[in-house]
Amino acid sequence: MVTSGMGDSATEDIDAGAVAAVWLCALEEALSLGQAFAVTELFEPDGYWRDQLSFTWNLRTLHGSEAIRDMLEERLVVVGPGEFRLDGPEPVIQPLGEDRQCVQAVFRFSTAYGGGRGVVRLVQAGEDDARWRAWTLLTALHELRGHEERIGSRRPVGLAEGTETFVPWREERQLQCEFADTDPTVVIVGAGQAGLAIGARLGALGVSALIVDTNERVGDNWRGRYRNLVLHDPVWYDHFPYLPFPPNWPVFAPKDKMGDWLESYANVMEINVWTGTRFDGGFYDTEAGRWEVTVTRSGGVRRSLRPRHVVLATGVSGSPRIPDLPGIDGFGGETVHSSRFTDGVRWANRRAVVVGAGNSGHDIALELHQSGADVTMVQRSSTYVVSRDNGQAIFAGLYEENGPSTEDADLLNASLPLDVVRAMFVQVTAALAEQDKELLDGLRARGFLVGFGEDGSGLMFNLLSRLGGYTIDTGASSLIAEGKVKLASGAGPRQFTRDGVELDDGRHLGADLVVFATGYHDMRETARALLGDEVAERCGPVWGLDDEGELRTVFRRSGQEGLWFTGGNLQSSRYNSRLLALQIKAIEENLLPRQVGERGRQG
Repeated sequence: MVTSGMGDSATEDIDAGAVAAVWLCALEEALSLGQAFAVTELFEPDGYWRDQLSFTWNLRTLHGSEAIRDMLEERLVVVGPGEFRLDGPEPVIQPLGEDRQCVQAVFRFSTAYGGGRGVVRLVQAGEDDARWRAWTLLTALHELRGHEERIGSRRPVGLAEGTETFVPWREERQLQCEFADTDPTVVIVGAGQAGLAIGARLGALGVSALIVDTNERVGDNWRGRYRNLVLHDPVWYDHFPYLPFPPNWPVFAPKDKMGDWLESYANVMEINVWTGTRFDGGFYDTEAGRWEVTVTRSGGVRRSLRPRHVVLATGVSGSPRIPDLPGIDGFGGETVHSSRFTDGVRWANRRAVVVGAGNSGHDIALELHQSGADVTMVQRSSTYVVSRDNGQAIFAGLYEENGPSTEDADLLNASLPLDVVRAMFVQVTAALAEQDKELLDGLRARGFLVGFGEDGSGLMFNLLSRLGGYTIDTGASSLIAEGKVKLASGAGPRQFTRDGVELDDGRHLGADLVVFATGYHDMRETARALLGDEVAERCGPVWGLDDEGELRTVFRRSGQEGLWFTGGNLQSSRYNSRLLALQIKAIEENLLPRQVGERGRQG
């Protein structure tokens, strides 16, 4: 028996494991009989079912009985779900507010296509109705039957068998990576964490993949950034698929250490990467079901490739967004986008203006100040600020030293619909703001525009909806509050002058350097630049939330056959790379049609 430690006698009388097992049994029976209506009776009327490929071959959140019933009536006959059993962490009782609680349980199940895992949260309607119903349900496909990952007991033997001609491992790897006489099934553009994660997942599924990247070494996308860059998320949140960081890895990894890790990861995981290689573009041959793409390798050698899939892993942020300001030709200083800024050493005792008040803007302002520059930050709109120490509360209970396994933490993290997460983050954001009151009051006193994101939900939904508008403070916010980094808030740059920048409210800021920490264009614009307008127009907007509260286009069908988008932070890349790889593998094994249906409702 599991209790929550709430000291409530009613809670202590609940056997969480038995409650969850009975509910799963009822769910399996209703599904096996094809009774969509009976399934919905097992849910709260306002309940949620979040499905990741297992029932819908899509990433969807069904909210309310009608949406759940409609999905089941369409999909149940072909899914064949069954074998719902408790799995993983022991079921627990959790409080929901002051006067409600839920039973949370992790389970496994099967479908006609493979095996999955899920999480259910069960609640009781009230004193007059003691039945347990699902408030939230997650079902996520984890493997394809007959096409499981080559890991664990299915790992490669590593020895030549029978009469096989022996080829030394290094020679075999060189042959695999060159693709001299064959084409990769998948070409991945970008060897950052997202590209390497999907490359590793596809390799484990036996799908031939090649990553191309313009950098000379894997990891240069990290090494080439500003000197003081460190991860803002803790190590427990950032592990890579199949290969976690070692136990002596720092909580917040420096950028060059991360770059070296990416390079080592590519080698250890035997991921095929062509560095120093430019993706020149191509077109999709609908009749052949393949792309015709061209790349240029080091030395100007051009290669034509015919993959069945192209994955853009160039980052969910596309090309840099730089304001087109008049007067730049007459500006006597230098300008650079934050993605190209490397260090502040040569700007000692000189004037620097940083346009933008998000993570990169704050980090670069800190780097310049530490290098001895006279720094002014231009803040155009409000920014959510949380101190790094207090910000770790966001990860508490899931991603921490003695927390659940990474796989279980990811499953639990994915199990809450984003509508629910948003409501939770409103409360968390308010609590963190109280803990950071001294810092935030100091910022306001300097004129800093402190914001709390859409609906007061803070960091997470600034990230999901805007890909910016927040900072996890590593020191720059304190410098602003102390007046050591100057601030010009409530206005943006209007034009350059000979010796600086004029803002749209008439203020003039003298500058020898202007850094634009102004974000990036939609990743769809990357597709436009590489593959043309027609392809880009077939795709939906990349990132942001759709009408079901799921991320748009990324990790799922894009609208263009054979084209996929991936990106995000390390946790997102780790978890969602499995979902993307399973879709590609399912298409290659004819479990899933190649044709793209209505955008956002495929499968």
